[in-house]
Amino acid sequence: SRLSYGRIPNLVELKDLIATQLESFAWFKTEGLRELFDEINPITDYTGKNFELKFLDYEFGSPKFSVEECRNRDMTYAAPLRIKTRLTIKETGEIKESEVYMGDFAMMTEEGTFIVNGTERVVVSQLVRSPGVYFTAAEDPNTGRKLFGAKLIPNRGAWLEIETSAKDLLTVKIDRKRKVPVTVLLKALELPQMKGTENDRDAQRRAMQELFGDVDDNAEHRYMDATLEKDTTTKTEDALLELYRRVRPGDPPSVDNARNLLQSLFFNPRRFDLGRVGRYKVDKRLGRDEEDILDRVKKRELRILEKGDFIAILRKLIELNNAPREKQIPDDIDHLGNRRVRAVGELLQNQFRMGLIRMERIIKERMTISDPHTVTSASLINARPVVAAIKEFFGSSQLSQFMDQHNPLSELTHKRRLSALGPGGLSRERAGFDVRDVHHSHYGRICPIETPEGPNIGLIGNLATYAKVNEFGFVESPFRRVYNRMSVADGEADKLAGRTLRRAALDQKGNEVLPANHLVDIKDLPKLTKGKVPSVDIVPWVSTEVEYLSADEEDMFGIAQANAALTAEGHFVDARVPARTRSHYGLEDVGNIQYMDVSPKQIVSVATALIPFLEHDDAGRALMGANMQRQAVPLLVTDAPLVGTGVEYYAAKDSGEMIVADVAGTVVDVANPKDMKAVHATPVFEIVVKPDAGGPDRHYPLQKFARSNQGTCLNHRALVRPGQHVDAGDILADGPAIDNGEMALGRNVLVAFMPWEGYNFEDAILLSERVVKEDMYTSIHIEEHESEARETKLGPEEITRDIPNVADDALRNLDERGIVYIGAEVQQGDILVGKITPKGETELSAEERLLRAIFGEKAREVRDSSLRVPHGERGIVVDVKVFSRENKDELGPGINEMVRVYLAQKRKISAGDKMAGRHGNKGVVARIMPAEDMPYLPDGTPVDIVLNPLGVPSRMNLGQVLETHLGWVAHALGIKIATPVFDGAPMATIVAELEKAGLPADGKVR
Repeated sequence: SRLSYGRIPNLVELKDLIATQLESFAWFKTEGLRELFDEINPITDYTGKNFELKFLDYEFGSPKFSVEECRNRDMTYAAPLRIKTRLTIKETGEIKESEVYMGDFAMMTEEGTFIVNGTERVVVSQLVRSPGVYFTAAEDPNTGRKLFGAKLIPNRGAWLEIETSAKDLLTVKIDRKRKVPVTVLLKALELPQMKGTENDRDAQRRAMQELFGDVDDNAEHRYMDATLEKDTTTKTEDALLELYRRVRPGDPPSVDNARNLLQSLFFNPRRFDLGRVGRYKVDKRLGRDEEDILDRVKKRELRILEKGDFIAILRKLIELNNAPREKQIPDDIDHLGNRRVRAVGELLQNQFRMGLIRMERIIKERMTISDPHTVTSASLINARPVVAAIKEFFGSSQLSQFMDQHNPLSELTHKRRLSALGPGGLSRERAGFDVRDVHHSHYGRICPIETPEGPNIGLIGNLATYAKVNEFGFVESPFRRVYNRMSVADGEADKLAGRTLRRAALDQKGNEVLPANHLVDIKDLPKLTKGKVPSVDIVPWVSTEVEYLSADEEDMFGIAQANAALTAEGHFVDARVPARTRSHYGLEDVGNIQYMDVSPKQIVSVATALIPFLEHDDAGRALMGANMQRQAVPLLVTDAPLVGTGVEYYAAKDSGEMIVADVAGTVVDVANPKDMKAVHATPVFEIVVKPDAGGPDRHYPLQKFARSNQGTCLNHRALVRPGQHVDAGDILADGPAIDNGEMALGRNVLVAFMPWEGYNFEDAILLSERVVKEDMYTSIHIEEHESEARETKLGPEEITRDIPNVADDALRNLDERGIVYIGAEVQQGDILVGKITPKGETELSAEERLLRAIFGEKAREVRDSSLRVPHGERGIVVDVKVFSRENKDELGPGINEMVRVYLAQKRKISAGDKMAGRHGNKGVVARIMPAEDMPYLPDGTPVDIVLNPLGVPSRMNLGQVLETHLGWVAHALGIKIATPVFDGAPMATIVAELEKAGLPADGKVR
């Protein structure tokens, strides 16, 4: 329904914005856990003679409670994990198979969140350095020569670092300990080439020549010779002892210990693991064949270090040291080809592994003291360490965060966030400028705009709109394939029809089959195949095929921008177009272009893509604009923007706050509260759809006046009526800050840029009283108050209406149980829950003792400990939840009953509140003026807001000026407009539209 000014067609639909979270968790459930059990299988006792325990298979049960119940009852949304085990008693050969319960495992909801103890949490993906081998260069200050080093970083285990000194000496550091010449390690590895070279320097030189002679060929710098000179060891045993002394200083060395240490450091899969990614990166960097690499990655036994890897790394290092200066290119650690995303699944897998290792130790200990006749899998397995490890991760990990639920956009961006912080990542203090900076490989992968302003700037980013994470954890971006040459044989022949030849098509003998500039027809194809023409050069043609490329793959190609002019047939209009190759941006000949961007908005994140005329804003202000949209409070009446970007619908749909039909059917029932089970049970509202295809009715629960994590109001408004037919994908209900299925974070108001008596000095904002009266910026906030009746030493606390020394007037809002009614309006100091606590005899004052002596009555020994409305608060009670042991609710130790009261309050905008536009134009409301005192248009319409014009030029966020002009047009014509980022309405169009709407062309009125 929006009039779009975008000129570039949308080839890829913006969907599945939280796929990273959902896919990663699905991987963990199916493959991640399987890998862990394969790693740990089999568990034997310390002697290896008595028992062997194997984990065969596992399955998740269904969650005990629904997502809604878990939210309401403060529970964790979790499913039971059961494992099939096989226990072999070696003494008797008996095999016992059984199923063991491994505790409840937190499950991800359909919205990509976890519910832990009733609160919604998000696990943020972590951006870490990828395991693999990296070559770095340091410059020798005396000679200016580049000296290369290599670092082998595994997924788990000891690091291996090799350095080149100015004296051509190659040294190795194992696990960041002291240096040792690399030849020591080569001898200790007991390579076949080193056999028979003991105590013979010349033989050792010949062995080195055999291994490295073809690369170590610089007469001025003989690296292996120089290293051998420095090496004092003569045989394998000496080398092993020398290594042991360096890695374990202080321990008495022995050859066996040294051999075992080396074995466990690099060749034991339990201690050293390159991981699938590490093996892939090592093989790729060492130039192994692509098809071999993909085969090798799948083999678990290749995830340890091979002796060949060490030799290949050394060869590569010497090769780089000897290369001509222009080819001496070190690896860029900030390149996204060298950084990968650890999403939820992998983070959970790492945590689960720690729990399994602890559990394994307990199993081994129990095996030593178990009786072979009575032992069972259940008696050996204690699942507590695993459950505790997962609980610890969700409860206290830096990456498991309380979900930002201010509005639907903040929810969505939180799930798409990438953090370089956290365990195994960087720390704020140590992160330098390079890590935080925008890198050319971020293009289409990580948003260059949206990042925090404080100490975390650049360390926390957001996925770009179309970016996705591949199986290795590298971020990919989509591109359109550009064909310059087409193969006739490889199934590309059918695409040749309609293409124009750039050069004549020649057969194998060099005879012309088709001339240059010939438009290929279907009839021409047999000629090409008959003439055995292998491939033909065509005029560059931009196809509609979309390929996802990782940063490494993208570096090999020339890529045109999405706004390059194309003909109807898909050819470039110009001979040279703006393009980029790695970090080089410039005009490129179309013959050198292999790919083209799919959309201009692919470089920015979803929040940034919501800013109209982003291309006219300074980056710093756009950053503030993108961040402040996430802080918008959902309003009482939502209002979709008159000037949007076309992304509003997609952002709202995937935010998880909008209810969308997943089947076609007929609406049966809309938001009728179901029967309440008790006085204070929360009513359940839902939309019921009868599917066209048959089967059970679909129930879509609605949230009515629920409290979000940040205290804002979550309220669904149904958009359908009973009897209405809906298709799959139709919107059933709007959520907070959503209007007709579009993100609606603010209101459309009439703005004047002019100074007004100094009230809008320094970004202050002047507001019309009309805005307040008409509740344009009124929001609902919900606070939660809770009271617990505990067991005390003097007896139990009691929730009651019978409170000592309280007037009847104070009890007017309480029901017979002493709990406030839903709908009651309360002020500060009012009682919400009446509660009495027993007090000891000793606490009686002299007066009380006298009264008791006179009247002889045994006054009740209780004191008033009721829950009252805190100071400065007021509101209407919208919900009351009662938890008690009688209802089988889970309560903490010593708690008999718990009551939660939710107070809602309407807050109108007032002086001192912060307001902001989408362009980083923020300010504080300085004064609210009567509408009649506000500046007005020639037709007498008073404006709603007065902003200071001086806030525009120095801030360089001209997008706000263009937005107000186009918004005026949209308001006058009664339409909604989409102006996509980097593809929006040009200046001339806005002027023409203003004139068409009968408004001044310059937008100025007196």
